[in-house]
Amino acid sequence: MSEFSASGGQAGGVKRAASLQDDCKDSLLAVIEEQIIPRLLNVQQFFPGKATNSAEEILGAEQPEFEAFTQHCLKGDAVKANQIVDSLTARGLAHDRIFLELITPAARHLGALWEQDLCDFTQVTCGLAMMHQMIYRLGYESPAGQNREGASERVMLACAPGSQHFLGLTIVADFFRQAGSEVVLEISSSESELLRAVANEWFDVVGISVALEAQLQTLPDLIAHLRASSGNPQVRVVLGGPIFLIHDFSPDNLGADAIFTDAREAVGAVQRLVRAR
Repeated sequence: MSEFSASGGQAGGVKRAASLQDDCKDSLLAVIEEQIIPRLLNVQQFFPGKATNSAEEILGAEQPEFEAFTQHCLKGDAVKANQIVDSLTARGLAHDRIFLELITPAARHLGALWEQDLCDFTQVTCGLAMMHQMIYRLGYESPAGQNREGASERVMLACAPGSQHFLGLTIVADFFRQAGSEVVLEISSSESELLRAVANEWFDVVGISVALEAQLQTLPDLIAHLRASSGNPQVRVVLGGPIFLIHDFSPDNLGADAIFTDAREAVGAVQRLVRAR
């Protein structure tokens, strides 16, 4: 009997796969709207007079370079994307207008393209990470979040520098949210940005997903730097990701508190780690 027959036939398998893809899209779009755009722009902190602008008003004010900028981000062409931002700055366009009329609608547009199956997940996350770096380059920090311990666990999930496999992290984040944790999905792609993120906010747990064997070499130093930079002196650092399905490692040897290969198992174990402090 085939694997499909045991669970309702091939049609049932296809239907479940389609349902999973829809769930992933919903999760990513929620992350874009509720986390990535606010963390990119923090409009209320920097531009309080414009914080009430609706998405329609912002999209209606798009710069003429919007389409080219979005395509460059999708293709991962950082040089050309940055050239557009530089040209707007050289023309005297204020940073708040670049944020509100170029980067914000572009981030939303990437999510819409993926929802419509006009690009893949890798393109979306690559483009968002590029925009994230532009914000830092233009001199704006990520918005400061909660800076002290709260009633529920605050978890930051991120890829190890050098990877952008956010699809799995998006699903893991949903498991933590369903268990009552507050989760931030950090799209920083460099160690310096990750350190800045943990310094800006209180996190009980930092979870790092590792995909490549080459990343293991720098992982102990990254973990040590995360602990040193964290606003929480007792922050827990846990690891997961594809590489740990291939190789067995002791968390102690890497400087971590735990390694997980199952998202459901990780949720309960992480909560116990935090509450056992």
